[in-house]
Amino acid sequence: MEPLRAGDPSRIGRYRLLRRLGAGGMGVVFLARAPGGAIAAVKTVRPSYADESGFRARFRREIEAARQVGSRWVVPLLDADADAETPWLATSYVPGPSLAEAVEAFGPLSLASARVLGARLAEALEAVHAAGLVHRDVKPGNILLVPDGPRLIDFGIARAPDATALTSSGVIVGSPGFLAPEQARARGGEIGAPTDVFSLGCVLAFAATGVRPFGGGSAAGVLLRTIYEEPDPAALPDRLAPLLRACLHKDPADRPSLARLRATLGEEAAGDSAEPSDWLPASITRLINDRSAAVLTIGSIEPTRLSPSTPSRTSDAPDTADTAKPASPEAATLTAVTATRPTPRALGRRGFLGLGSTAGLLAAGGAGAWWWSTRAKPETSTASGTGRTRPELAVAFHGDLTGAHKETGKAQLDGARLAVEQLNARTDHPFRLKLRSYDDGGDTGRAEELAARLAKDATVLAVLGPTTDDCFHATEKTYTEAVMPVVSVSVGTDTLNSSFGTNVFHCHAALHVTYGLLAAPCVRYLGNHVDARQVFLVDDRAQKDFAWTVCDQTEQALRRSGRGATVTHVGPGKIDYASLAAKVKSAHADAVLFTGDAARAAGFASALTASRFTGARVATERALDPRFLASAGTAATGWVFATSFTDPTARASGRAFTAAYRARFGTDPGWYAAEAFDAVMFLAEACDKDGTPLTERGAIARRMPQITYAGITRTVKYESGYGYNHDAMFEFKAVDGAFRYLGHYRDAAVS
Repeated sequence: MEPLRAGDPSRIGRYRLLRRLGAGGMGVVFLARAPGGAIAAVKTVRPSYADESGFRARFRREIEAARQVGSRWVVPLLDADADAETPWLATSYVPGPSLAEAVEAFGPLSLASARVLGARLAEALEAVHAAGLVHRDVKPGNILLVPDGPRLIDFGIARAPDATALTSSGVIVGSPGFLAPEQARARGGEIGAPTDVFSLGCVLAFAATGVRPFGGGSAAGVLLRTIYEEPDPAALPDRLAPLLRACLHKDPADRPSLARLRATLGEEAAGDSAEPSDWLPASITRLINDRSAAVLTIGSIEPTRLSPSTPSRTSDAPDTADTAKPASPEAATLTAVTATRPTPRALGRRGFLGLGSTAGLLAAGGAGAWWWSTRAKPETSTASGTGRTRPELAVAFHGDLTGAHKETGKAQLDGARLAVEQLNARTDHPFRLKLRSYDDGGDTGRAEELAARLAKDATVLAVLGPTTDDCFHATEKTYTEAVMPVVSVSVGTDTLNSSFGTNVFHCHAALHVTYGLLAAPCVRYLGNHVDARQVFLVDDRAQKDFAWTVCDQTEQALRRSGRGATVTHVGPGKIDYASLAAKVKSAHADAVLFTGDAARAAGFASALTASRFTGARVATERALDPRFLASAGTAATGWVFATSFTDPTARASGRAFTAAYRARFGTDPGWYAAEAFDAVMFLAEACDKDGTPLTERGAIARRMPQITYAGITRTVKYESGYGYNHDAMFEFKAVDGAFRYLGHYRDAAVS
């Protein structure tokens, strides 16, 4: 728990706020006291989300869903107001940890405890289904542990099985790793009670072993394994394996009913020596007791302290007193007012077919050009325009400078250096930046060690990087737990939902779009520019989740628009390019999409030319490399590439940057150099609070989603469900032995 902060309301509805319990991207969770003295938990929503179209209707649905369910194993809703200026709901406060937190801190539960957990959660889900709902998001973070049994929470995406808003195909709803194959395939019509049974099986496997049945890593990889692979045997303890395998059956019809599951677990639990009332280990029970004691000993309530410039924000209820009597043991029905948890990300239609809501890219002479007129040598002064010494804030560049992606890493570092030099040349700026560079060589082990070192270095306030997806995944947990603001420009993995746990403060801003969104420029080119009717998609497994995600999203979009699509998977080893080109011909395809790197794309291009294929040819940024041109020769001509980076040398908004880069480094900017420049400028904005430097990581991370930075490559702005960028996608074309920049994918003139 934390004290209330300046700007926090003192009262919400009839609840007097006592402490902060936590905060996330959607809002804040407060500990509160009802008029009768009972302690409760309150979930508030940030005004920016409350103003979104349709949000209040969704929030009312969550309230209505929670009110319909009656079970002792479901946290009850006490009160709510979806129409308040700041929407909120109050639930009973549960002082226990989530299952995710407990397993992380104390290790897996015993088999006896897992059986009790499963039987009572099955009973809770029976109540949910009896109310005509499907929970859809049964996961360790939505299960709280208390001495008499678990409590199921969060009905943010619970819907009736026949409801259409969240059951339309093409939309994935749930949390990867704990959702069912029918959810992973976005087959909304198949979602029903067996969907929750599958999720419960995943939860019980995790509770008993600490292992996720379908692994971790990127969301796309987890979804792929959920659909096609069997669960990890390490997640299935021998004595529970038959039951869990039945729960995790790919076909919903073959999964056991909740009644059968509850009966089986109840019978097995009856044979255990432990009493159901003693189902939790002593370590978790002590934690619950400590938290309960901490809540019950809260005495007088200090009035919320507001800064002179911060107006008090309260609800319509009068604030009659700033103190209240502590709750008595008899009044210890602990009730909670909880902050909204981010709804699991919806991939699909909303993911990339609804693009276009973000502001467009800058025109000539746009924001970012102001500093070119103040060009000065680096480190010319440490004094501000007022004569005061400016503080120096340290930012770490964490990237691959010597490994397989060293060209990309070095270009990013040079772009970042240029930004720091130009920023420090401004004597009116309230602080200076100091850029420290660190090389992980593209090695995940080195990246992890480096992240641990930087996390412990209190002088480092933010990180730019890493360069690769694998190194990002190796460092994500360390950086997030250290509340380290991280801004990346070449990481395209889905980072909106943490892959290592729940209820953590996520502080990563990705300027690269998620890989699934790169399907948008591919689909637009294939549909609008060449009107392809039958597209041959090559999922190159050497590119792992990236290739599968792009192919899957492209295939879905093409089929929805009435076009044909054939997906072929090629292994990471040697490709028989002639055979692959022959498959294209036999599929009667008039267009191809290849997801491999430059060398493999060149081999495929040459084979297509040899087979006299004349259709459209599309690849991605993975193949946009001079080696493609050199290896493919004339076969490279006409290929179109979808990217999330731009070419500043060909853009009006990048001319000044290009000139300064050439003058500083003697060469044209490489891929991602201009994006790294924007990343540093965005970080500088996040560190500046009304002219006052922010020198605490958490404050910087909290500010990142609140600001908008109009850069030379894109506008960086956080949007719920999308992250910091969902629209900066561009197209290039191979012409006359070079890559020609065509522009933003919606405006590109492809000839």
